[in-house]
Amino acid sequence: MIDLFDTFVQLQQAARPSGLESPCAKLLAQWAAPLCDEVAIDPLGNVICHKKGPGKKLMMVAHMDVIGLLVTHIDEQGFLRFACIGGFTPYRLIGTRVRLESGLCGCVCCDEKAVAKPAGQVKAGDLYIDIGAKGREEAQKLVQIGDVAMYEGDPVQVNGKVISPYCDDLIACAALLKAMELVENSENDLYFVFAVQEEVGLRGAQVASYGIEPDYGYCMDVTRTGDCPAEKAKMVVALGKGPAIKIKDSSLLCNPQAVAALRRAAEENGIAYQDEVLTAGGTDSAAMQQSKAGVLAGCISIPCRYIHSPNEMVSLQDVEQCARLMALAAGQAL
Repeated sequence: MIDLFDTFVQLQQAARPSGLESPCAKLLAQWAAPLCDEVAIDPLGNVICHKKGPGKKLMMVAHMDVIGLLVTHIDEQGFLRFACIGGFTPYRLIGTRVRLESGLCGCVCCDEKAVAKPAGQVKAGDLYIDIGAKGREEAQKLVQIGDVAMYEGDPVQVNGKVISPYCDDLIACAALLKAMELVENSENDLYFVFAVQEEVGLRGAQVASYGIEPDYGYCMDVTRTGDCPAEKAKMVVALGKGPAIKIKDSSLLCNPQAVAALRRAAEENGIAYQDEVLTAGGTDSAAMQQSKAGVLAGCISIPCRYIHSPNEMVSLQDVEQCARLMALAAGQAL
């Protein structure tokens, strides 16, 4: 039986930024193999898990890539300049500890001239990673141009919540795997997809959807909340109140048929849910919706505080209910 937190911890240990997802893909493919009829990894790196059924094709996707930093230059003093892989708010990086793939750790610091800037005006180019090198020559022995760095920090549980740098979207990968385990019989032809490169343009889901040609597509991703002082967004979504069923984000308007199907699955099975309208941000639902001749697309969202920060927070109870809802939606007739 899949334990959501333990699975998530192992996924974070294997996780890599967009374009480098292979370790995570291999792990997910290994876990999925006993739970479905076929598992394949496509040329882009998506893990596609097929549970055969007689009915309509339903594609369910969570992305396994995470955001990161890519080394672009090593200056004379041995400090690493970088570009961002995925979305960062640069000033929030200041003082953050990061880890390169080699295991080498460093901290993100800010140029003296940029310290006086208003927070919103700090750019990635104002920042650097300090690995303690004496100069460029020593740094070059430890780091190459193109090396990637990630937030450093193990997942922890606090009061029923999970705090981790990479809830987005590894916690949804764990939940999608759990949903695969929960689905025993379905009238639908099911495809569970762990997608690559979501953070840099929804690329993996677009490719997978093009090949699968689903009738319906459900994404599982995190969404912002409106229940803490750090969030300016006027949202009713809150931690601990259940899955959020997306109506709109900045990348798509969910198809009413998909929204109705997800609501029906929740209401008929006593799952409390929240309605979600996200004013900024997008998901793999949009990539599926626009694939080929079009796909009826919806999304089950996991409420998450502090998205794309070193300390994202989700409710484990919400994650469990999201997995259950996805399994129920997968099993109902479309």
